[in-house]
Amino acid sequence: MPALKENSSEVVQPFLMGCGTKEPKITQLCLAAIQRLMSHEVVSEAAAGNIINMLWQLMENSLEELKLLQTVLVLLTTNTVVHDEALSKAIVLCFRLHFTKDNITNNTAAATVRQVVTVVFERVVAEDERYKGTVDQPVAVQGNSNRRSVSTLKPCAKDAYMLFQDLCQLVNADAPYWLVGMTEMTRTFGLELLESVLNDFPQVFLQHQEFSFLLKERVCPLVIKLFSPNIKFRQGSSTSSSPAPVEKPYFPICMRLLRVVSVLIKQFYSLLVTECEIFLSLLVKFLDADKPQWLRAVAVESIHRLCVQPQLLRSFCQSYDMKQHSTKVFRDIVNALGSFIQSLFLVPSTGNTSVTPSQTGSNASGNTGSAQTNPGVLGMGGGATVLPAFEYRGTWIPILNVTVQGSAKATYLEMLDKVEPPTIPEGYAMSVAFHCLLDLVRGITTMIEGELGEAETVSHTTTETTSLPAQSSEHQDLHSVSDQSEKELVSRAVWEEMVNACWCGLLAALSLLLDASTDEAATENILKAELTMAALCGRLGLVTSRDAFITAICKGSLPPHYALTVLNSTTAILSSKSYSIQGQNVQMISPSSESHQQVVAVGQPLALQPQGTVMLTSKNIQCMRTLLNLAHCHGAVLGTSWQLVLATLQHLVWILGLKPGVGGALKPGRAVEGPSTVLTTAVMTDLPVISNILSRLFESSQYLDDVSLHHLINALCSLSLEAMDMAYGNNKEPSLFAVAKLLETGLVNMHRIEILWRPLTGHLLEKVCQHPNSRMREWGAEALTSLIKAGLTFSHDPPLSQNQRLQLLLLNPLKELSNISHPDIRIKQLECVLQILQSQGDSLGPGWPLVLGVMGAIRSDQGESLIRTAFQCLQLVVTDFLPTMPCTCLQIVVEVAGSFGLHNQELNISLTSIGLLWNISDYFFQRGEIIEKELNKEEAVLQKQAEERGVMLNRPFHPAPPFDCLWLCLYAKLGELCVDPRPAVRKSAGQTLFSTIGAHGTLLQHSTWHTVIWKVLFHLLDRVRESSTTADKEKIESGGGNILIHHSRDTAEKQWAETWVLTLAGVARIFNTRRYLLQPLGDFSQAWDVLLDHIQSAALSKNNEVSLAALKSFQEILQIVSPVRDSEKPDTPPAINVSVPVVVGTTTATSLGRSFMRTDSIGERIGRYNGSEPPVITDEIEDLNLWWAAWNSWYRIGSESTRPPITCDKLTFIPSQPFLTALIQIFPALYQHIKTGFSMDDLQKLGVILHGAVSVPISSDASPFILPSYTEAVLTSLQEAVLTALDVLQKAICVGSESMQIMYPAIFDQLLAFVEFSCKPPQYGQLETKHIANAKYNQIQLFAPAEWVALNYVPFAERSLEVVVDLYQKTACHKAVVTEKVLQNIIKTLRIPLSLKYSCPSESTWKLAVSSLLKVLSIGLPVARQHASSGKFDSMWPELANTFEDFLFTKSTPPDNLSIQEFQKNESIDVEVVQLISTEILPYANFIPKEFVGQIMTMLNKGSIHSQSSSFTEAEIDIRMREEFSKVCFETLLQFSFSNKVTTPQEGYISRMALSVLLKRSQDVLHRYIEDERLSGKCPLPRQQVTEIIFVLKAVSTLIDSLKKTQPENVDANTWAQVIALYPTLVECITCSSSEVCSALKEALVPFKDFMHPPASKVQNGES
Repeated sequence: MPALKENSSEVVQPFLMGCGTKEPKITQLCLAAIQRLMSHEVVSEAAAGNIINMLWQLMENSLEELKLLQTVLVLLTTNTVVHDEALSKAIVLCFRLHFTKDNITNNTAAATVRQVVTVVFERVVAEDERYKGTVDQPVAVQGNSNRRSVSTLKPCAKDAYMLFQDLCQLVNADAPYWLVGMTEMTRTFGLELLESVLNDFPQVFLQHQEFSFLLKERVCPLVIKLFSPNIKFRQGSSTSSSPAPVEKPYFPICMRLLRVVSVLIKQFYSLLVTECEIFLSLLVKFLDADKPQWLRAVAVESIHRLCVQPQLLRSFCQSYDMKQHSTKVFRDIVNALGSFIQSLFLVPSTGNTSVTPSQTGSNASGNTGSAQTNPGVLGMGGGATVLPAFEYRGTWIPILNVTVQGSAKATYLEMLDKVEPPTIPEGYAMSVAFHCLLDLVRGITTMIEGELGEAETVSHTTTETTSLPAQSSEHQDLHSVSDQSEKELVSRAVWEEMVNACWCGLLAALSLLLDASTDEAATENILKAELTMAALCGRLGLVTSRDAFITAICKGSLPPHYALTVLNSTTAILSSKSYSIQGQNVQMISPSSESHQQVVAVGQPLALQPQGTVMLTSKNIQCMRTLLNLAHCHGAVLGTSWQLVLATLQHLVWILGLKPGVGGALKPGRAVEGPSTVLTTAVMTDLPVISNILSRLFESSQYLDDVSLHHLINALCSLSLEAMDMAYGNNKEPSLFAVAKLLETGLVNMHRIEILWRPLTGHLLEKVCQHPNSRMREWGAEALTSLIKAGLTFSHDPPLSQNQRLQLLLLNPLKELSNISHPDIRIKQLECVLQILQSQGDSLGPGWPLVLGVMGAIRSDQGESLIRTAFQCLQLVVTDFLPTMPCTCLQIVVEVAGSFGLHNQELNISLTSIGLLWNISDYFFQRGEIIEKELNKEEAVLQKQAEERGVMLNRPFHPAPPFDCLWLCLYAKLGELCVDPRPAVRKSAGQTLFSTIGAHGTLLQHSTWHTVIWKVLFHLLDRVRESSTTADKEKIESGGGNILIHHSRDTAEKQWAETWVLTLAGVARIFNTRRYLLQPLGDFSQAWDVLLDHIQSAALSKNNEVSLAALKSFQEILQIVSPVRDSEKPDTPPAINVSVPVVVGTTTATSLGRSFMRTDSIGERIGRYNGSEPPVITDEIEDLNLWWAAWNSWYRIGSESTRPPITCDKLTFIPSQPFLTALIQIFPALYQHIKTGFSMDDLQKLGVILHGAVSVPISSDASPFILPSYTEAVLTSLQEAVLTALDVLQKAICVGSESMQIMYPAIFDQLLAFVEFSCKPPQYGQLETKHIANAKYNQIQLFAPAEWVALNYVPFAERSLEVVVDLYQKTACHKAVVTEKVLQNIIKTLRIPLSLKYSCPSESTWKLAVSSLLKVLSIGLPVARQHASSGKFDSMWPELANTFEDFLFTKSTPPDNLSIQEFQKNESIDVEVVQLISTEILPYANFIPKEFVGQIMTMLNKGSIHSQSSSFTEAEIDIRMREEFSKVCFETLLQFSFSNKVTTPQEGYISRMALSVLLKRSQDVLHRYIEDERLSGKCPLPRQQVTEIIFVLKAVSTLIDSLKKTQPENVDANTWAQVIALYPTLVECITCSSSEVCSALKEALVPFKDFMHPPASKVQNGES
């Protein structure tokens, strides 16, 4: 083969010659052969030259033209032997053939030329490839001195250079340098060739400076020159106006030029920066409205070509827009597109009057100007099909399907065969421009976002330099990292500049298009562009542009002219007429609303004063979905524009009538007021989707970074504030969008709730929940509580149990809600607490104080339902959660439970809360040890902290141990409840307090009891006392509703009385049962005094119930009544004078039916206090002091209560009998303890009280109960008690020391005072008492003021008398009794009833008095005689004489109805007295004062003479004369007249006295008898007078006998004289008619014979 190639010239020769024959057949054969040779590459350079020459000849002869072209092509394509001159000749040959007349040849040649040109340049590429390895120094091209001096180029390159240079020359209509032999050439073809070279071989131009030079020096000027007609041309301007005729733009050239420009810009932009600036400016100019339509169309297509190349656009931006003094090309392009679009709308396309069917086959009808006929709608009848189009202000422009997204498929730039400018279909330019915008946006955003992503990943992972061009050379030496950031800064600057340059134009155009679009797909594209731009701006942080795009979308979502201040739109209300069809509001859409869109919804605007309705079109809904999409996908870059987005969404949601549901999701709901929202079915199906997207939008907030999330929250908060402002002052339905979405956002961001919790809850708490609009508030609370509940149930990492701070953070807003007074909020708050308790109760841990705080924050004035709900929570806590909460919170539970007790709304709650306190105390008791341990641990920690800070530990009841403090808090709370204004609460609390202290008090440390006594119990007593004494005495009509109140409780005072009673009793019981614990405390005696003081003030209160109860308590603390022992109370050691209590093993106490083991018996506890020693009760001295303190209190109570009132009126308070009885009954027991020191003074005091007590009258309405009936002689219990007290005393004195016995007289005095009551009842002050028989206590006068009734004192006085006698019998000989003249006092006292005798109130009295006197005298007289000499009894005798006198000769007349038997009985009593005189007194006359004896004798004398009154009938006189009595008197006189055994002068004296009395008595009787006898005449005298006279007569005879028997010296001469003096009187009696008298007279007269002596001689001077 090589050999063949060397000789190819010879081989080819014959064929060349064959061609020379110009014989067609031969020529064809030869050409075929030559082609075969060429295809086998066996043609040498020389042969090739020959072949070309031969072809040239053929060409000139116009032979086989097509074959020629084929041969040239084969020759040039198979190898590279043809170059330089040969090559140029071959090319010229092709050109020549192109310009033949033959059409086929023409076209074939044109194709060949194109291919040949391509081949030439392909060779260059191949050559460069070959020489790639060897780098030779390029020689700088010398200007354009010699165009042919291309010596530096390699052969192929040189050919290409020459070819390209000549093409430029040809287009410019200059002679070629290299292509010699060209005859003609067309510009259009030249331009096409240039374009194809530039387009296909850009690397050749870029790699070889020579070629670059050509571009700059030749091509660009050429293009600019050729453009000039287009630039100068103004469509519609008259030619005459310009001086030179303007060349009209020529479509084929113009179009090809634009193609060249496109290539230049695309491929050689970097080389031709300045030139491109010019080209681009030209392009922009071509869009002007005054350019021909076709020019504008091709210009738009060219621009479209640029717009799909974002990198190119980026370069424009870098090269022009970012340079200082350069044209802002990129900005201009975008703005030009915008104004182009605008111009299309403003100027209906002139030039073509009728619309030609567009290439895409869209059929448009009607003419462009007529907007009224709405050309877009075909078949106006039914089922109209709408063409996609833009419509604005009456201009209707169809949208043609011109291009596939992302590629610039031009229509008119490809019309290379057209010579005349084509007609452009309507809407074509618009459609291309529209696509330009879309592609521009898509390109830029895709590019920048890609680079941004790359930059981010690089900066995140490696420090490699990215592929971005490094433009700063000064930083090359720095470390690659700084390099990296430098690059990024530069890139960022470019991106920002690009966006800044284009956004205004884009926005203007897109907004206009959006407004005009009637096609869903177009709208979608526009919105997508706006959305991507907004997102890009957001990513680059360009706030203004981002907000502008977002605003555009927002405006698109809302009805036209919608007043939304955020979007700065005019607030003009839509001018519209509306009328109503079947109750629905229908909008008449006036042309001004510019909408040819389908209305899909009619609703209310969200405004302060809603006026009319607004309509939403399907486009609005579409925009809304875009907005949602934006927020959903690009939430992270929205920043502050969340405000715009959310505000718009809020308004849309409102217009569509979506209402928030559970968890904040919006559901279609009905508007509450105003015209109802009308939704078409179209939108109805959309709504769930929209609401779903809305929810997803906020769900996706979990993927936002923290900053973006904060932006979102802030936006929602400010939206919410606006909504709240609108809701002020009216109760219209507010917009709850923001609140609902805050909730939703919070819920989905639970995993990082900490970062948004404060702003979120802060807003809800401070603003929403306090809003006056109830619906707003309700939602605020709903949101807040839902968030809290969700926060607590969310499984955080670390879990809440290990993250206390977070738990407290979550619960805190719940507590803060307590500061809001609206009840609906509080209800929500409490319901939330309840739910938290039910679900989370076990794990609240440190959150308990907050939760409890919420319950505790409820105040009384907050309404029943609130309190009830809060209380329900508390009940749940107490029943279920006490064991799970930290022990430190127990105190709060107590506080809260107590506070519910104090609520006065609902009595049942108060009472139940007291029950809860009892349960709590029970819990403390059962878990005591655990709680104590935990509290002590906590205490130690707190103590340490306090020491570190150098402050005191501050807690209530501090020094006490913490567990005891817990108890003290409980007691203190109950104590507060004990003084509640409501009686039932007080009662319940009191019972609980004392039961608790009683049941669980043993758990307290010993020292704590001090606090219990002083701070709890006494404090409580003080308050109760104060309240009771100041309580209102007004009558309470009824207990609310129809409840009747018992009269014993119908005033506040009476109700308080009950409390006082309960409290005092409780305290006393504690003192009694816990005495063994309290006494060892240092200040037991002070406590004792205080307690006594309380008892005293209670006892002296003017309320019977209280005073009586006080005494019971007094009895209890004195341990007179042993405390009740029942299974409920732990055993207490036996009490009185406590010695060591018996320690039983482990006692098991039961409390409220639950049994639990007590590990510490009381004994052990006591042991714990005093080491191992069992406690010995403090010394006797202290004990005595206590008892004396008690005595003093007793005395004060007694003296105060029994002291009579000074003035008396209806309201005087008089103590009741039971009270007094109880009071007196205390004394005996008290006395046992103080008897050793009980002095006379004390006895005196006692006496006053006893006397006072007995004298107190009783009220008439009580008397029937105290005294069964007047007639029965019984003692009242009070009187019994008084006597018992004295009895106790006297018994004590009896066994007591000598010194005590001086008290006897005082006791006698006391008793005698009581005896006197029998005759004169005691007076009680000035009080008028009635006799009991006259008092009214009948039913009718039930409500009349009670009268005071004096008791029947007789039985009491009589019993006292018996006691006196008894006592006297025992004590008659006591020195004190003798000295103090007790006997005299007794007699003196008895004298009263004795002298009254029948006048005594009771007959029994004087009888008893007599018998007592007799008994006393029988004992006392011997003593008196014994002490006669001492004179101690001197004053007694006269008293006794008077007493006898008063009794025997009483002034009182017996009652008329006295029976004879009675009279005789009474007489026999008189007789007994005389007998006493005869046996006990007269025999001892010599020891008795004379006067006394004289008095007695006189008395006997008086008694022995019958006294009578004339009025008696015979029979009566018989009895009344007291015959028996007289007889005894007389006998006694007689007896003492004849006492023979006179041993002492004294005895003689009594006989003498008796004789003279007797004789005088006889004389009197006889005289009277004679007198009566004379007067009576024939009538016999009364029986007893006869008896008397007979008796006297017998006595006289006896007397005389006796006198005779007596020694004469014993008989006084006087006596004889008296006897003799009787004689005449006796004689006088002889005349009596009675035979008995006569016989007696006989006997009396007989003894007188002994006196018949002869007259004595001594009497001489008998006569005067």
